[in-house]
Amino acid sequence: MIDIAHGRSGDKGDAANVGILAYDDNGYQIIKKYLTVDRVKKHFEGICFGEVERFELPNLRALNFLLNNTLGGGGTISLKHDAQGKTLAAALLRMEIDTGE
Repeated sequence: MIDIAHGRSGDKGDAANVGILAYDDNGYQIIKKYLTVDRVKKHFEGICFGEVERFELPNLRALNFLLNNTLGGGGTISLKHDAQGKTLAAALLRMEIDTGE
């Protein structure tokens, strides 16, 4: 995905907030089709223990994901190294997508 999009991430309490923004319209169609809630949940297996929510922002060519119950309680109480989820967008961008093209 890193070839077709960039991302930003942070925290919303115990939920990680991950935004993936496609570089162009074709990239947006690809991430919209292949970057599903189930795939994101599986990609973060072992750290995301709650529901994954997906929000589409077509005017920005972006998808936003909330990974609930991911940050060990949030930045002020978590013992995790990345309690604010700052590295999760980079981790998601390393997901490989086989479009068959």
